[in-house]
Amino acid sequence: MFARLGAPRRSWLHPHRPLDLWLLVGLALWLLLIGYGLRDPWPADEPRFALIGRDIIETGRWLVPHRGPEVYAEKPPIFLWLQAAAYALTGSTRWAFLLPSLFAALGTLALVFAFAKRLYGHRIAVLTTVALLVTVQFTLQGRTAQIDATLAFFTTLGLVGLLRHLLLGPAWGWYALAGAAMGLGVITKGTGFLPWLIFIPYLIARYGGYRGLAPIGADWRWSWGPLAFFGVIVAWGLPILWLAQHDPEIAKYRDDLFFRQTVTRLTQSWHHIKPFWYYVTNVVPALWLPLSLLAVFAFANWRRRLRRRDARTLLLLGWVALVVVFFSLSPGKRGVYILPAVPTLALALGPLLPGLLRSRRVHLALLTVCVALALIVGGAALAALIGEPSFARRIEEQNGVAPWPWLLGVALMILVAAFALRRRGALAFLATMGLVWSSLGLFGFPSMDQARSGRALMDRVLASLPVGSELAMVSASEHFLLQARGEARVFGFKLAKEEQKIRALAWAQEEPGRWLMIQSRHARSCLDHNLALDMGWSNRRHWLLFPSAAIAANCTPSLPEDPRQ
Repeated sequence: MFARLGAPRRSWLHPHRPLDLWLLVGLALWLLLIGYGLRDPWPADEPRFALIGRDIIETGRWLVPHRGPEVYAEKPPIFLWLQAAAYALTGSTRWAFLLPSLFAALGTLALVFAFAKRLYGHRIAVLTTVALLVTVQFTLQGRTAQIDATLAFFTTLGLVGLLRHLLLGPAWGWYALAGAAMGLGVITKGTGFLPWLIFIPYLIARYGGYRGLAPIGADWRWSWGPLAFFGVIVAWGLPILWLAQHDPEIAKYRDDLFFRQTVTRLTQSWHHIKPFWYYVTNVVPALWLPLSLLAVFAFANWRRRLRRRDARTLLLLGWVALVVVFFSLSPGKRGVYILPAVPTLALALGPLLPGLLRSRRVHLALLTVCVALALIVGGAALAALIGEPSFARRIEEQNGVAPWPWLLGVALMILVAAFALRRRGALAFLATMGLVWSSLGLFGFPSMDQARSGRALMDRVLASLPVGSELAMVSASEHFLLQARGEARVFGFKLAKEEQKIRALAWAQEEPGRWLMIQSRHARSCLDHNLALDMGWSNRRHWLLFPSAAIAANCTPSLPEDPRQ
């Protein structure tokens, strides 16, 4: 399919033939849905958001979300509300937690298709949407319960609304919608305002004599966008500011969310510290495939278009570059931060795709990527099967499964597909993505789920507890609480491990029939290991289960100074 998309003749792509649209929808559902419902939320982020969403429905605490006993102010609430709505709709965490990202990915694809069709026509719109769909990072986030796919949807909606106005307008309704979308993006994740950066390349184009800008003069309606933007934010934030005057819990939520987790985190990050060039060298080349590879071949054409003062190219590429630079300036970096730029890069490549897909060099490059992936995966699997190196043991401990025969099989299938489609590298890449996501969704993720989700450990713990017992967990992550399937107590996720242990020991001693689940490295003091039940390993941590009788009297708990111990 992907190879034929670039065929100059006899293409079945035609504005009056809906077959291509049905194939596109089918491909999107296949890549994003296959294996849906076959796994639980995995650390680090997924169980946290699923737990908060379930708590919102069970307690009705919509305004100030909670993670267990703690107020959760690390992220704005839109994605948390979507998690709650999905849980209310399905009644099942397993079926609910991926729904927001799934719909966000499908919505982003629809926006890209519709806008590309307005800019370039039907055929290029299909090509552009397929290219976005098979981009590694886009598909991955569409299958992951993190905020970033939802943020990418609101960002794309905001940017498309602005571009409809600036390139195809005047379109004041789209302009106002863009402002509202960016406001929702800010309430999803603080960087939802980024589409406003499009005005930097727009002003360059306008005063540089670029072709293709809409004839929009001075008009009071320019205020609609900012009014919609701030209106959405104020509608959410004003009640919080008002209620914070009378509620200390809401006041703490306000201070943490509005200041520490936004401005401070962006400018003075304390997590994920990476060098300035991290995105360009570590994220874009691999996670933006095939767009990153196509961009290399498109560079000369983009340069010619910019020399001809093509406004569409300047606005699209300029915004992508500004987003990457914006996040590069922050010391804290994660690959997902630049996901909102991926749909726009696909739009920038759109008009060049027919020519690129007729290039033998492009097909050879894409075929090389497929073969390289197969050799890397297959080589690692063979090394693990033959030599059992240390990396293999670490992966097995983390995932609870030895995936080497399965990975070897996937690598062989990719090689077979690459050989069969050796003259159609684009189609080989599409087949490779299909094989990867199908094998992961149907076999890989389900086989790893018991260990990655904590379900296996909690099954063992709950089976070991006497009927009517109460359970508390020390230094446990959210996925264990999510899998507890009953009353279980934690003493805060942000609380220092020493303080958690002190409170847990005091709680266990209050009444008989109480049990503690604790990491073995944190159980070296105040606990009689002769009474411990060994629960085994989960996520590279060894867990023990202690009855209250195992607690030594008049003991001051301590933890190892070295957290690796």
